[in-house]
Amino acid sequence: MKVLIISDTHRRDDRFLALIERIKPIDMLIHCGDTEGSEELYMAGVDCPVEIVAGNNDFFTDLPREREFNVGNYRVWLTHGHNYYVSMGNSILKEEARARGVDIVMYGHTHKPVVDVDKDITAINPGSLSFPRQEGRKPSYIIMDLDRDGQVHYHLNFL
Repeated sequence: MKVLIISDTHRRDDRFLALIERIKPIDMLIHCGDTEGSEELYMAGVDCPVEIVAGNNDFFTDLPREREFNVGNYRVWLTHGHNYYVSMGNSILKEEARARGVDIVMYGHTHKPVVDVDKDITAINPGSLSFPRQEGRKPSYIIMDLDRDGQVHYHLNFL
């Protein structure tokens, strides 16, 4: 199973459209918020299930603020992260994820990619396709693969 995880596109959708053409097919698309009204484009742009949450810049949207769902045998909690102080680190977010009993928490907001794997919880932030803030400022995304045994593997990629 091949899952594309993106975030913080802020209505700058050209990179997403080029990326999806390059890496398709995918089995699932996950957007961690701040589409700024482009959610219909993301849902129409792929032929697979799509999970999207509202970010702090997603005004006037019906998107949920948070979602929980399964990817394979893993329970995933999807949130933009701004309500969990992720700009100061992901410890509060991971604490909440543990309390919820999920395996993986996916978030955005910081525009900086993170793959933080602990023994009991994994925190994933794909960074931003549009406005990266990490050193080097390269647009980023994550491919999450589930192998034949159902084990998860994360691949941080840069455009």
